[in-house]
Amino acid sequence: MMRFLIPLIGLFLFYLEPVFGLFSPLQIGGEYFYVVPRFLIMFLIFVSVYFDTKHAMFYGLFFGLLYDVFFIDIIGLYSFLYPAICVLAGYIVKNLQRNLYITTMVTLVLTAAFEFILYQFFSLISLTSIPIGTFFDTRLMPTMIANSMFLVILGWAFRSMIVGRFEARRKNPSLSRFNG
Repeated sequence: MMRFLIPLIGLFLFYLEPVFGLFSPLQIGGEYFYVVPRFLIMFLIFVSVYFDTKHAMFYGLFFGLLYDVFFIDIIGLYSFLYPAICVLAGYIVKNLQRNLYITTMVTLVLTAAFEFILYQFFSLISLTSIPIGTFFDTRLMPTMIANSMFLVILGWAFRSMIVGRFEARRKNPSLSRFNG
C-alpha cells in the first residue's frame, strides 16, 4: 500500500486544484486578483528533491498529460513543463542542502518560473493579451502568496511522507521494482 501513496496524493492534488480554482478571481477593492493553485507541481518538486527525480519526472509526465487533456487542450505543454521542472528541481537541490527551508524556497521560485513560462507561451500564441505588469500584479503575486501559504501549511507533511516512503523503499529493496 505504501508504494501507491505518492501517486494517490498526486491524484488527490490533481483533483483538488480545480476546486480551489473556483475561488478565483478574488475581488478586493474593486480590483480582480487571480489565484491559480499549483499544488501538484509543488508536490512533484518535493518528490524530486526528497525521493527520486526519475519517479517525479514520470509522475510529472503522467499528470502533465492529464492536465493537458482535461484542462487546456494543448497537448504537450504541461506534459513537457512538469517533468522539466522536476528535473530542474532535482539538479538545483543536488548542489544545495536538502533541508525544508531550501526546498521551500526552490519550490516557490520554480513555481513562479512555471507561471511565467505559461504566461509567455500563452502570450506567444495570443491566448492572453494582458501586459506583463498586470500579470505580475493581478496573477503572479496572488498566486504565489496563496501557494506559499499552502506550502507552509503542508510542506513538512510532504517532506515527512516522501522521506518515509524513501526509507521504506531503502529497507525493502523489492519495493523499488514497483511504482517507486
